[in-house]
Amino acid sequence: MTTTPFFSTSSSLVFSSCLLLAQLSLTLCCTFTITNNCQHPIWPGTLAGAGTAQLPSTGFRLEPGRSTRLPAPPGWSGRIWARTGCTFGPDGAGKCETGDCGGRMECGGAGALPPATLFEVTLGEGTNKDYYDISLVDGYNLPLIAAPRSTQGGICNATGCASNLNLGCPKELQMEGGGNGVVGCRSACEVFGLDEYCCSGEYGNPGSCKPSGYSGFFKRACPSAYSYAFDDATSTFTCNAFDYNLVFCPPPINSLRKSNGLTDVQPNNGNNNGKALYDLKNLVWSTKLLIKFIEQLRNRFELENE
Repeated sequence: MTTTPFFSTSSSLVFSSCLLLAQLSLTLCCTFTITNNCQHPIWPGTLAGAGTAQLPSTGFRLEPGRSTRLPAPPGWSGRIWARTGCTFGPDGAGKCETGDCGGRMECGGAGALPPATLFEVTLGEGTNKDYYDISLVDGYNLPLIAAPRSTQGGICNATGCASNLNLGCPKELQMEGGGNGVVGCRSACEVFGLDEYCCSGEYGNPGSCKPSGYSGFFKRACPSAYSYAFDDATSTFTCNAFDYNLVFCPPPINSLRKSNGLTDVQPNNGNNNGKALYDLKNLVWSTKLLIKFIEQLRNRFELENE
């Protein structure tokens, strides 16, 4: 894994300062370490929330096997995602098959055009905790996991969606690219525009907007990711972190199991209790293996940048 020389001087200084401050238990800044583990280029995009400044870059190209770091100030909130199938001219104008943000290399305040897998975060200030999640509410285009590094030496929860949902996406939700097959899985809200799917109108509250069969497809595949607007209970996480590792296209869980000498956990067919235990064991093992994979990436990243 090699590091993109993206903000080579400033980013290194900011990250070093953040690391020192983290060791002093001062939550004054944070970085996002973005890694492309896909077999093709991606074009990460960033969007700041209302009242916070945009990050040093709002869009760039990231080659396979490369990583880059973006510094973020305390209190920053926003989204990070990856665009696919992009072509841009010398002036930065162009388009992407998924995740497009106004047809520009630098998103410049424009959000992702669905479908796109989103990392969402609000960084705490002082001793206040960060809030973060992976959201599939606007659909899905790439596998993505997020693993924070705690400022207090503890372990923060990794979350994300490591499955390739484009393979099993219901036909009516599929988004096809130019000769690339299915490149995204759209949300039922985007496809049908109904209030019950969009959690709007009379369904605009947690009491009336419930999971649908379509959101259930996303939730079964990625239990810790947001599957619909009010999916907070199992999908929002907190931490005091100085760095967030965001990995696009992490290895499938089954390959991680095999590389670690583990066998697949099989469901007890026809037994609801067995199925529930299967889901629970899969979630536990998936989390442990994803954390182990992230640790390996961290170690490699830091060795290459000593």
